[in-house]
Order: sequence, then structure tokens, then C-alpha cells
Amino acid sequence: MARLSREFYAQDTLEVARALLGKVLVRRLGDELLAGRIVETEAYVGRRDKACHAYGYRRTARTETLFSQPGTAYIYLIYGMYHCLNFVTEPEGEPAAVLLRALEPLAGMETMTRLRYGDKPLTAYRRKNFLNGPGKVCRALALTRAENGLDLTGDTLFLCDDPEDMGLPPFPVPAEETVVTGPRIGVDYAEEARDFPWRFRLM
Repeated sequence: MARLSREFYAQDTLEVARALLGKVLVRRLGDELLAGRIVETEAYVGRRDKACHAYGYRRTARTETLFSQPGTAYIYLIYGMYHCLNFVTEPEGEPAAVLLRALEPLAGMETMTRLRYGDKPLTAYRRKNFLNGPGKVCRALALTRAENGLDLTGDTLFLCDDPEDMGLPPFPVPAEETVVTGPRIGVDYAEEARDFPWRFRLM
């Protein structure tokens, strides 16, 4: 199963955020593989981005993972309720990462549905809003602070170029799919950085 290399994550964060669109995220949970296609990301660059937790190279217990080698999972908790998965980018020591905002499910749908909704039925509304937010993605993939610092080139959580890399049928990609950019969500506090067009979506 071909995984994205550490060199992929070591690139400029904005380039990585865009290049991640269409890639496949795989989570090994016991003997099962849960997987989804990345359709939305946001970039955060500590050296010049007031929306980044490590803006100005601020180093704390929470942000320490951001200074790790590229290809490390940075997972944090917001509002005391929701976990968010980020992919550390750029050379080690440069605090930068890409936030995963949304996936389209590929494999492990039954398990992800149970993790998201328990015993509740998967209605049309719940299906539409299944993995369209960072907290929803982490819940469906059973990712918490316990997985913070995972090596994304390992066997527990990793990315690949194509569903066929993990033995799945090809994913039906719309012929006219395009990348849309715009401001990030929930960063109104970040002064001029709130307007950076660092959110990337497949439409």
C-alpha cells in the first residue's frame, strides 16, 4: 500500500494543503481500515499566521507537536468537545500544518457511522453532514489526543494517492471538479490573517 512520503509533507504548507485534495486518508482501527477522500483543507503557518497556535514560534505543551518532523499528526481539542486532525508540514522546527476539514467516505462506512451516530439511523440529513467538519472526521475515525504525534508514514494513520493503492475500487471523481479557495473558518480573532485565502475545497 503506497503511502505519501515524508518528503510530501516537507513542502510549503499552502502547496501541501492544495495537493492533499483528492488524496485518501486511511485509519487502521483494529483489523479494519477506515478511509475517506480529502475534499477540504486549511493551511496554518506559524511564522506569519496569527490564526496558527504557534504564531511567532510560540512553543507550549499544546503546540510542541507542530515543531515535529513533517508527516506528523497534530491533534488538538477545541471547545472541550471536538478533536481536529492536522498534518505537520515544512522542515522540522517550522510550526506549520494543514487542518483536515472534510472527507468523502470510501471504506468502513458501517463502523464510521456507529462512531458518529451510535445506534441512530443514517438519515439523508446525517449522510449529507457525515464528514463535513474536522470534529466529525475525528469522531468517525476514532481520533483523539491519544493519537497526537502519530507518524503519518506508519501503519495506524496514513495517506495515499488513490483508493486502488489500498485495494479499493476507483473512486468516481466528477469530471468538472475544481479547487475553490477562500478565507478559513472560525478565525475572526486573527486580525489580517482572518482574510488569508488558505481554505481549499473540491467542488
